[in-house]
Amino acid sequence: MVYINGEWKQSKSKMEVRNPATNEVIETVSTVGKVETEEAIKSAKQAFKSWKKTTFTERVTYLEEAARLLEEQSEELAQLITKENGKPIADARYEVNDGIDFLHWYAEEAKRVYGDVLPTAAKDKQLFVIRRPVGVCAAITPWNFPFSMITRKIAPALATGCTIILKPASATPLSAIKVFECFHKAGLPEGIVNLVIGKASEIGNTLTKSKDVKKITFTGSTDVGKLLLKNSAETVKASSMELGGHAPFIVFADSDINVATDGVLMTKFTNSGQTCVSTNRIYVEKNIAEEFTSKLVQKVEELKIGNGLDEDVNVGPIIDSNSFEKIMNQITDAKAKNGEIVCGGRQYDNKSDGYFIEPTIIVNANDDMLIAHEETFGPVVPIFTFENEEEIIEKANHTHYGLAGYCYTKDLGRAFKMMEELEYGMVGINDPAPFAIHTPFGGVKESGLGQEGGKYGLDAYLITKYVSFNTNY
Repeated sequence: MVYINGEWKQSKSKMEVRNPATNEVIETVSTVGKVETEEAIKSAKQAFKSWKKTTFTERVTYLEEAARLLEEQSEELAQLITKENGKPIADARYEVNDGIDFLHWYAEEAKRVYGDVLPTAAKDKQLFVIRRPVGVCAAITPWNFPFSMITRKIAPALATGCTIILKPASATPLSAIKVFECFHKAGLPEGIVNLVIGKASEIGNTLTKSKDVKKITFTGSTDVGKLLLKNSAETVKASSMELGGHAPFIVFADSDINVATDGVLMTKFTNSGQTCVSTNRIYVEKNIAEEFTSKLVQKVEELKIGNGLDEDVNVGPIIDSNSFEKIMNQITDAKAKNGEIVCGGRQYDNKSDGYFIEPTIIVNANDDMLIAHEETFGPVVPIFTFENEEEIIEKANHTHYGLAGYCYTKDLGRAFKMMEELEYGMVGINDPAPFAIHTPFGGVKESGLGQEGGKYGLDAYLITKYVSFNTNY
């Protein structure tokens, strides 16, 4: 199904949605292409004329009602996320809560789209700065957070008075359908939100080349983000890009090793390592590397692998066969380049057709390995060693990525130095989960443009207009 101008529509073209834990077909959904995407754009453009004039109280009412409806189905949503995505059910429940919180947060932020009155050197002038919605927006969301990434983009768009077209990941469209069912039940006017499901290239090209789409927001790989930016250049669209990451996890010798290894479990193996802020490289000060590795291996070997619907599972499947092959290739490459597998390293057989990889730790890691440069997006992590601050700063920053980084130390001065020197948009100091609804989320370098979350998330959907009044006219 797709949702355009307030109506659900079916098409002859269909797509299967599979559970990555079993490879079984969950559901078959309709897909669309250029014609339907253009219809959605036209619908959003028409709806914007009236939606931009609504009061914040009207927008708040719709956002809160949608949040209420989603809350009523929170467990059903979590089960659905796990079925189409594979993540452990506990992680899915957390995602649902996060996603609903975005609606609540931006319902509040809708009340705080402020402007300014500026001082003037001329007696006959009054100067104003006002904020206005950018217009029709296009959002493309990833499969690894198929629910919360939708609300993180749609909620600020609606709060500021924008209309929007959403293209969810082809692997996980069911969560998006559920969200739009709730928007429909909440009574949102026709054309405010539109859902198109289908080929990324066809829908993406239509959205980026349209003059009527004024902004594009994307969460996904750096390569796709660059392509979207290139295609959007002709119409100079506003853009928000939350792209790939290659997060370093730095452990100094003065750290509490138990706390640091627990941090790795959270940053590396949550969602089977399939998040943009997952740890990709562990750097441990040389004189504690052996002890750190031993404790980490012990904890990783206690993780339970399996179908995410089982309540005690910690690590679920890889999303698909292509991702599975990429990760296994990184493991093979690391072994060929003198890496030693001290934990995992194999496909996990859970007696199903799912894509499972054992949580894997590689020691003797070096910069010649693919895993030292390529984003892994799986439960595999290499351990490097270092000897001083200057060395680790250079190593941690050597990649073109700059999304998230983590550092563990008890030295306050060193903590502040690392906070400043790490070239990442988000840094956790002794904190494996520095992300929250009200904080900015975004990267630097080739990890993205702009910020999402908190009050900062509103800026991407607003234009700043300056007005000068000649009061003597």
